[in-house]
Amino acid sequence: MVEARWNGRVIAKSDDTVVVERNHYFPADSVEAGVLRPSATTSGCPWKGTASYYSLFVDGKENRDAAWTYPEPKEAAAQIKGRIAFWKGVEVG
Repeated sequence: MVEARWNGRVIAKSDDTVVVERNHYFPADSVEAGVLRPSATTSGCPWKGTASYYSLFVDGKENRDAAWTYPEPKEAAAQIKGRIAFWKGVEVG
């Protein structure tokens, strides 16, 4: 079971993550309800496509753009569609 923790709380847990470039992509439904808020931030990857970001809100604290997803990944990254990855101090393991 892989967990994502931030601000002292488990925010995602799954035994069905997909690892791409050392990042665990969690199924969206394995992320705790209410901790993600959509951000206007996007970024591009030549082989994965355009990423959309979320900010984390846990127990009154915010971690801006600490999670991302590829809503419409390119074919080479199709396995991460509908999945969410974390960074910016989120401990995954």
